[in-house]
Amino acid sequence: MRLAVILAAALGLATPAAAADFKVATTFTVIADMARNVAGDAAEVVSITRPGAEVHGYQPTPRDILGVRDADLVLWNGLNLELWFEQFFRNLRDVPQAVISEGIEPLAITGGTYDGLPNPHAWMGLDNALVYVDNIAAALAEHDPDNAEAYRANAETYKAEIAATIGPLRDAIRALPEEDRWLVTSEGAFSYLARDYGLRELFLWPINSDVQGTPQQVRAVIDAVRSNDIKAVFSESTISPDAAMQVARETEAEYAGVLYVDSLSEADGPVPTYLDLLRVTSETILAGLSR
Repeated sequence: MRLAVILAAALGLATPAAAADFKVATTFTVIADMARNVAGDAAEVVSITRPGAEVHGYQPTPRDILGVRDADLVLWNGLNLELWFEQFFRNLRDVPQAVISEGIEPLAITGGTYDGLPNPHAWMGLDNALVYVDNIAAALAEHDPDNAEAYRANAETYKAEIAATIGPLRDAIRALPEEDRWLVTSEGAFSYLARDYGLRELFLWPINSDVQGTPQQVRAVIDAVRSNDIKAVFSESTISPDAAMQVARETEAEYAGVLYVDSLSEADGPVPTYLDLLRVTSETILAGLSR
């Protein structure tokens, strides 16, 4: 029982609505929203990082630690995404944790200092997303068994919603002419999505924690865009679009907008949920490649 409920009872006041007794902390907003959909009303879910944050190089603050020190479970992505998290986790002694990318076959990063290491953005693949949801439900059920059935039922409903929303967009992109199915971005964060959508991937730098937007990187992408007559260039919400816009200016391609991958927006923004992130990103790609 939360402190507010105890105080209200002691003072003879109206008891406020009871908060969930099980608290889940997550490393970033995408996982937090997925976990909220699985948890429903049975658990409280918080994110260590804020909406719009760049996750790769995040620097946790003492306030972040205080905000999650009473968590009953911590969920994180793994695959070397949250390199900052291991040190952070030392300050959360005895808190159980689960890596929700467990069981996914990772694609390798190509190029840069992280060449050959796992690409961490596995949640961007539709089939992978369903694995994430199952892993979240299993972790919640293990550590809060009283609500295990609710978690499993919520997970099945949520998976069906993801598939129903994203499946048609994936199929529409796959139906585009093969020569138009190029995905050009700033970061190589869309390898799983590109694989699932039948897209060839081209990016300026492999991962945001690597070197970004060097003249050599920009020139190589400009040459590839020209030689393949690529229509559209995109960038991501958590980094500057300048390098991608330079590629568009120096070729016949169009700068076709912002894609979302690492972070959700605030509640009144364009992608307040994970499902919105997948939908808006997919719709933006489809519109850009259909011109």
